[in-house]
Amino acid sequence: MTTESVVVWAALAQIALVLAVLAAVHVPFGAYMARVYSSPKHLRVERAGYRLARVDPDADQTWSTYLLSLLGFSLVSVLFLFGLGRLQEYLPWNLGFVGLDPAGAWNTAVSFVTNTNWQWYSGEAAAGHLYQMAGLAVQNFVSAAVGMAVAIALVRGFARSRADGRIGNFWSDLTRSVTRILLPIAFVAAIILMANGVIQNLLPHTPLDTLMGDSQSALGGPVASQEAIKELGTNGGGFFNANSAHPFENPNPFTNLLEILLILVIPFTLPRTFGILVGDRRQGAAIAGVMATLFAAGLALTTWAEMAGPGAAPQAAGAAMEGKEARFGLAASALFGASTTGTSTGAVNSMHDSFTAPGGGVVMFNMLLGEIAPGGVGAGLYGMLIVAVVSVFIAGLMVGRTPEYLGKKIGQREITLVALYVLTMPAIVLLGTAASVVLPAGLAGIQESGPHGLSEVLYAFTSAGNNNGSAFGGLTTGTPYYNTLLGLAMLAGRFVPIALVLALAGRLASQKAVPAGSGTLPTHRPLFVGLTSGVALVVVGLTFIPVLSLGPIVESLS
Repeated sequence: MTTESVVVWAALAQIALVLAVLAAVHVPFGAYMARVYSSPKHLRVERAGYRLARVDPDADQTWSTYLLSLLGFSLVSVLFLFGLGRLQEYLPWNLGFVGLDPAGAWNTAVSFVTNTNWQWYSGEAAAGHLYQMAGLAVQNFVSAAVGMAVAIALVRGFARSRADGRIGNFWSDLTRSVTRILLPIAFVAAIILMANGVIQNLLPHTPLDTLMGDSQSALGGPVASQEAIKELGTNGGGFFNANSAHPFENPNPFTNLLEILLILVIPFTLPRTFGILVGDRRQGAAIAGVMATLFAAGLALTTWAEMAGPGAAPQAAGAAMEGKEARFGLAASALFGASTTGTSTGAVNSMHDSFTAPGGGVVMFNMLLGEIAPGGVGAGLYGMLIVAVVSVFIAGLMVGRTPEYLGKKIGQREITLVALYVLTMPAIVLLGTAASVVLPAGLAGIQESGPHGLSEVLYAFTSAGNNNGSAFGGLTTGTPYYNTLLGLAMLAGRFVPIALVLALAGRLASQKAVPAGSGTLPTHRPLFVGLTSGVALVVVGLTFIPVLSLGPIVESLS
């Protein structure tokens, strides 16, 4: 067997293992999450939290009240994290680091509250242990829980038929997401990571002697606990600048595969929860099928591009190994890259800026899909349901029938909300990119000329607008201009779509379900899976192919 064959079979084996584990947990975990969000009972610790916050977890909320609760919680989170960053030098375990500058503290606060986890700084050179634990790690939990709450609210919109259009209680959904799903899994995952070499301590910078006789210092920290929720909550912010390429965060192939599974497990399982809650498991299977189709295509193209991409160096080496860790190899790096950009995670175990031009274009395209393949925790499901509504609307137009999905008619007001959702992300990405390649402050951060420089800027705003957080490393973003503008992009990319989704949920919940007729499009069959996959690709293609042609596409042809 040739070396090339061994590499190919190793890649297939890793992918097969990940798929097997995801398939094994899909049904039981999806059913468990459905019980979590439908149970009338509250845990004792949850009731204590509700009393402390003085909220009634049993009060069903309208979509506007649900949204105001979410925005109020997020505003308090931003202010708290901003203050924590500014006052870091006065905190215990600050490791001698001073407070972040206003623009940097703003960007970091917005980044972690919006589940983006964009990092303009090096964690080991700017963030103390208490700031990491009490600030960033806490937001890793609650920002993920916010996305899950919004997804469940939209699911209730499809499942309910109430004149008042109430869609649940934000505080209950938020709390249950943390206490019953995220926290238990992250706790177990952190222990497994520690057992396999990920560090967990409160050590400061420690002097070390290298094998070559030189001296350097290594920073300890509570890494395993943050690494677990960083991946599980599709957050992505690394304790170290090298993120999951750092051996203290991701030391070996086993931890690498575990982290990939943590990234994918909730996004790929929530469709099962959706199917159970709407009373038709086939609908959940169809949504999962669309996610899997798009994810598989992105993974295949990324792996191909890195194994057989253009360029003299990749051809001579047999693969594009620049920017990749030898302990993982190419296949695991491509799998991690496809997983982290197919979701809204943003963690990296290799440098995406060093991917081949087509490989970098594919991971960027994964984000441009709107983070739906399979997307972030919660955000992937509600994003995919938006695409499903667009699909049934198009199908309805083709047959001259009022479109409906799961018994809910998609009228003018509903499709207006959907259209605004679809337009929000492209507007953020394209306007931010255009401004940055024209304004002097934006141009000052671009280190590469030509198509790759444009790709770096486009990737940054794609990452911010889709709340992903990963980056092409060549762009200097730690400036007031980029910290401010990317922060605004993250805010708009998170909360404008959420507001539209909740408004849609309220509209749907107030409708009476209509029985399916002879002209109703079956939304549980392979035809619908293909239609929805095609709609997602066409919408993104028509929107972004022009700018991609000036960046990664032309670079791959040069």
